[in-house]
Amino acid sequence: MGTVYDIAQLGADILRQTAEPIADATAPETAAMITALQQALANTQGVGLAAPQISLSKRIIIVASRPTTRYPYAPVMAPTVMINPSFSPVSETKEKGWEGCLSVPSIRALVPRYVNILVHYTDPRGGLVDLPLEGFTARVFQHEYDHLEGLVFLDRVEDNRDIVAESEYFKRLSA
Repeated sequence: MGTVYDIAQLGADILRQTAEPIADATAPETAAMITALQQALANTQGVGLAAPQISLSKRIIIVASRPTTRYPYAPVMAPTVMINPSFSPVSETKEKGWEGCLSVPSIRALVPRYVNILVHYTDPRGGLVDLPLEGFTARVFQHEYDHLEGLVFLDRVEDNRDIVAESEYFKRLSA
């Protein structure tokens, strides 16, 4: 598993499958998958990545919010590996916000997401973690979590007019 994996693109079957749970967070094969995810994400301008995006149908995500050319206003959050994650909304409040995806290049869309959530996951050492997230980092988590459920952000769009070319998105961002 020392290979840097290609990012699966929209239309790839793996992106529409429900990912399998990880039986042992501390197993060597889990560590190898985490390393592959970290390497794949490091080669992008993304702020998160899910194992299905590198063709591994396993319930592992990384949330790594930071300002990038794709997300110039993203807050900084240390890269966080989450194994078998789940979440619950802290309130029912949702907001539409712009999302893109490494698996759906050149497209952005306004997607409604919970603003405040409580995330539950196992860390790579096997510890159970509860982590409150809000705003952009909550959005990134929910986006990556959807990948574990076989969904992409376009599945959450309420109105097709909320889907734009990335070039149009950047025009709106700088306006």
